[in-house]
Amino acid sequence: MRFSQRVEQLIHSPIGAAHALVGIRTNERPLLDLSQAAPSFPPADAVMERIAETALEADAGRYPPQPGLPQLRESVANDLNAGYAANIEPSDVLITAGCNQAFCCVTSALTSPGDQAILVAPFYFNHDMWLKIEGVDVQYLEPKSNLLPDPEQAQSLITDKTRLITLVSPGNPTGVTIPKKIIHQFAEVARHNDIALVIDETYRSFRDEQTPAHELFSDPSWRDHVISLHSFSKDFAIPGYRCGAVIGGNATITEALKVLDCLAISAPRIGQEAALAGLRHAQQWRIEQAARIKNLELQFLDSMKDQPGGFKVISSGAYFGWVQHPRSDLTTEEVVRRLVLEHDVLTIPGTAFTSSDQAMIRMSFANLEPAQIEELPSRLNEFG
Repeated sequence: MRFSQRVEQLIHSPIGAAHALVGIRTNERPLLDLSQAAPSFPPADAVMERIAETALEADAGRYPPQPGLPQLRESVANDLNAGYAANIEPSDVLITAGCNQAFCCVTSALTSPGDQAILVAPFYFNHDMWLKIEGVDVQYLEPKSNLLPDPEQAQSLITDKTRLITLVSPGNPTGVTIPKKIIHQFAEVARHNDIALVIDETYRSFRDEQTPAHELFSDPSWRDHVISLHSFSKDFAIPGYRCGAVIGGNATITEALKVLDCLAISAPRIGQEAALAGLRHAQQWRIEQAARIKNLELQFLDSMKDQPGGFKVISSGAYFGWVQHPRSDLTTEEVVRRLVLEHDVLTIPGTAFTSSDQAMIRMSFANLEPAQIEELPSRLNEFG
């Protein structure tokens, strides 16, 4: 048989590739795993209890309503209205099996093969992969030296084939939060060019500021050009239950539903119940976890301040440190390989997030315990 050239030409999952290296380790020292940005801690008690209850209910294995459980769509709208001083309706909410699927549904609804999409670099690798599977020509918007994207530069990339611009804030892999003024400027670029601004807000709870991330929903016409994507995986520590959301106007929800019907029909009921329990009963827990992870970031930055082994933090935030490695004589993939096999530190190469090798690696400090972060500099010094 023959496979699609689009798929064959894709990179393999960077997470899978990193964990494959773990399987060939020979060292017995405990691994410091800074690879996948997935909560390594259990959900709140209320969430776990609701998961257990749902598993025993007669309708647990049935299809839920395709756009999502009505009570969850309402709770998501209420949560966002509180966080953004907005007026989002439950009908503006589409529940998906994770934020990755939210992106896939939306971008497949927006694009055809040969169309163009703009991704801000460094980009989230699954966004890049999906667009290429769909035959979309990806244009990379390189950031300024502060890793913030420039709306004027984005405008220069737009052609009559451009269908969308994607922002991720806080960023994966950089952790950088895009200021609301810049987000608003990108929304104006999208409106002016009659394209979509797709903003992935998976890590919005892990920003330094508690003020709204933006005020896009205050614009009465936001539904015509803005699509916001959300995840419950990080907020409520339920990544395996796959629950995310699209926030958009009627046309966005209607067209994305067609794609969802082909991909999954609907998000699994048990994941939706877990997210609902989190929104109803674990809001304080959510705040406490975000504060705990912020403390881990501060400890990570302190541990890296002397650039152990020559590794230099360029930016940090949410779950991530975006770190420059010191070896110009080695590819980043080789640096990552040596880190795990020789020094028991598992990271993700920056080449998963960039179109060229820029000597960067992503470290997900949120995976570690404080004692492990304390151990990290000595292992990096071994490398140096």
